[in-house]
Amino acid sequence: MTISSGRVRMLAFVAFTAITLAGSVGYVADAYGDRIDAATGAVGDTGGDPAAVATKPHVVFRNTAAGPGAGHVALVTLDAPGGARAITPAVCDRVYATRARTVCLAATATAVSRTYRVSLLDRAWVGERDLDSFPGLSSRTRLARDSAHVATTAFVFGDSYNEPGRFSTRTTISDVTGAGRVELEDFEFRVDGRVNKRSDRNFWGVTFAPDGDTFYATAASAGRTWLVRGSLSARTLTALHPDVECPSLSPDATRVAYKKHGDLPDGQWRLAVLDLRTGRETVLSETRSVDDQAEWLDDEHVLYGLQTGPVGNRRSDVWAADADGGGSPRLFIENAWSPAVVR
Repeated sequence: MTISSGRVRMLAFVAFTAITLAGSVGYVADAYGDRIDAATGAVGDTGGDPAAVATKPHVVFRNTAAGPGAGHVALVTLDAPGGARAITPAVCDRVYATRARTVCLAATATAVSRTYRVSLLDRAWVGERDLDSFPGLSSRTRLARDSAHVATTAFVFGDSYNEPGRFSTRTTISDVTGAGRVELEDFEFRVDGRVNKRSDRNFWGVTFAPDGDTFYATAASAGRTWLVRGSLSARTLTALHPDVECPSLSPDATRVAYKKHGDLPDGQWRLAVLDLRTGRETVLSETRSVDDQAEWLDDEHVLYGLQTGPVGNRRSDVWAADADGGGSPRLFIENAWSPAVVR
C-alpha cells in the first residue's frame, strides 16, 4: 500500500479503537484477550532457576497461571513439561526464543491505542535492545534459526484477520543488531507467475528456513490467502499453496504446519501440515478451532496454543498433536501461551 493510504488507515484505526472502547469493549476483549487479559487459570508449580533450566532442552512460553508470575516468561524442561516452571522477570504478551536469543513483544495500552514494543532479552531476561515499536491489536514474532533476524507482525487496522481484506498488517524483518529492517509490503509478490500489486495485499506470520535467506509467510489479497516463500536477498514473495495462515516450518525444513479456514465459519480454523516436496496436505486430529502460529516440538509433533472458556474467564494452554494426522491431541503445558522449543 502507499504511504498516503497507510496514513489514512492509521487514522481509521485510531477512530475504530476509540469507537470500540466506547461501545464494544466486550468484543475487543473477545478478539484479543490472549495478549493482555489477566491470567485466570490455576496457579502452576513454580520453582527453579531459569538459567539452570536453560542449559537443558526446554520450552520458553508465556505463563498464564494466576498468581504473581502471570504474564511472565517461564521455562520448563522438555522432559518434564508438566513439572515446575521457572519464572523469569520478563513480562511479555508474546515470546519466542532460540538457543542464542529471546524476543519479547510487550504491549502498552491507553484509552485510545495499544502499542507493542519489540525487545531482545539478555541472559538475565532483561531488555537488551529495543528493535521496534508499533501500534496494533495483535501480533506474531519469530527468530531466525541462526538468531540473526527477527520477524514481527502487527494487525493495525480493522477488527481481525477473520476475513482477508478487512484488516491491514505491518510485517517487518529486522537485523537483531538494529542495523537494518525491511517490510514485506516492499517485496515483489507473485501469484501464478503474475505480480500482485493490489492495495489490499497483506502479509503476516513469518517462519524462517535454516539458510538465513529463505522464509515462509502468509499473503492475503482479494479474499484469498496463500503460503508464500520469501527471499530476503531477492526481496521476493512467491505463492505456493492456497488457504494457509500463520505457517511454521518443521525442524527438518520439509513441511509447514499452519491453520486453514476452509469452509468453516468466520474466525475458525483447523490445523494442517503441508509437505513442501509433494504438496500433500494433512489435516491434524485437533478438531477445535486453533488461532495460533504453531511450533514444532520435533519432526513428528506440533505444539499450539488453545483458548477455552467464556470471554473474561478464558484460560490458555499449550497442546500437542501428531504431525501425521493420527493420534489424539494432548495437553502439553497447562496455563501457557506462545511456546518456543529450544534444544
